Amino acid sequence: MFKSLRERLSGWKEKAEAEVTSESIGDSGRKIKEDKLEEILYDLEIALLESDVAFPVAKEIVDRLAEDLRGKRITREVSLEQGVEAALRDAITKALSVPPLDFFGLIEKSPRPFVVMFVGVNGTGKTTTIAKLAYHIMKKGYTCVVAAADTFRAGAIEQLEKHAEAVGFKLIKHNAGSDPAAVAFDAVEHARARGRDVVLIDTAGRMQTNQNLMDQMKKIKRVAKPNLILYIGDALAGNDAIEQAKQFHEAVGLDGIVLTKIDADAKGGAALSMAKTIGKPVVFVNLGQTYKDIRRFDAKWMVDRLLAEA
Repeated sequence: MFKSLRERLSGWKEKAEAEVTSESIGDSGRKIKEDKLEEILYDLEIALLESDVAFPVAKEIVDRLAEDLRGKRITREVSLEQGVEAALRDAITKALSVPPLDFFGLIEKSPRPFVVMFVGVNGTGKTTTIAKLAYHIMKKGYTCVVAAADTFRAGAIEQLEKHAEAVGFKLIKHNAGSDPAAVAFDAVEHARARGRDVVLIDTAGRMQTNQNLMDQMKKIKRVAKPNLILYIGDALAGNDAIEQAKQFHEAVGLDGIVLTKIDADAKGGAALSMAKTIGKPVVFVNLGQTYKDIRRFDAKWMVDRLLAEA
């Protein structure tokens, strides 16, 4: 099993405390030896990579940490472990400092209907995420229409039918194999004609080739003119999810990320890497199976997860 970042920090305590300079710096505390700092930084970089943090992002965090710790005085009231962890928290938080996206704030301020298109590969929990967000949108008093534009899988349409019955949103669907863009167009027109607040568009995650998939996403975008495009990423997919996010971003331009299956992810570095790699924020995280189990992303919460006990 991979060690968590906190485990690695704890493991350094006795060794690291003995490896600061023996030189007394008086009331200002002690200073980490340069050669020992390099060992600490290397170990941290490995821990980040093992936590599914992409290499360029891990390097940026370690470089920022090195800049913060080099020559840093550790006061007598703070252990070396605590000093390194505080600097690491700051470095990770800065790496997550992509401007946030206020999903419900945008709905409140925008003209009707507010259209959201969801993209991502199959198996990431895209359809379930849409149902969860529809549930919370309606709980806040808005009306919601969902477009079953993943017409390549009859199962996706059937899944949304069950969610529509349970949650109460209006579902716009065509027969399996129909043009997905036509479904999206009809959903937006339905919402516009009836004064509905929000349209959520499900899309296919897998077709014969990536190019066909991306062309279809582009067509839906042209027809539906979404206010937001959100990528649904599987936390367990690690670096694969990061590469997929890049491909979708290059094709249609993402506005944000929803991270699924994070409750089953012991490492959590995918969230950090996706946000940094495409320069777009994580907006929501899925934490379980019920409609309530989705929450707004919070950088402090993510840092706590990365540094949590195993």
